[in-house]
Amino acid sequence: MEIKLFDSEIKVMNVLWREGDTTAKHISDVLKEETGWNMNTTYTLIKRCIKKGAIERYEPNFMCHAIVSKEAVQEAETNELIQKIYDGSANNLFAALLGKKQLSAEQIERLKQIVDKWE
Repeated sequence: MEIKLFDSEIKVMNVLWREGDTTAKHISDVLKEETGWNMNTTYTLIKRCIKKGAIERYEPNFMCHAIVSKEAVQEAETNELIQKIYDGSANNLFAALLGKKQLSAEQIERLKQIVDKWE
């Protein structure tokens, strides 16, 4: 099951992924600090995530639980990026990432380990 989340909804999910099950009020407090959003904005986004099946709500205190994992959303977002921007080619994405930034020897070694793991 793939759920499409907008950037604002991912900010809500990030609080849950980082902190685990928590109240809508706490999510609102964190996002007010991080983004300046008011409670109504955050509650609307939480409700959207519930409707999409990304968050489950339970009582008491409007507790929120992330149904989708961060990894699942990262994979879906990465796949969409590859399809939309890089013509479906992960190689093109990888080349673009490597071409834009100087990598340290440690970063290059880590990438080699990741590639070796997939071979």
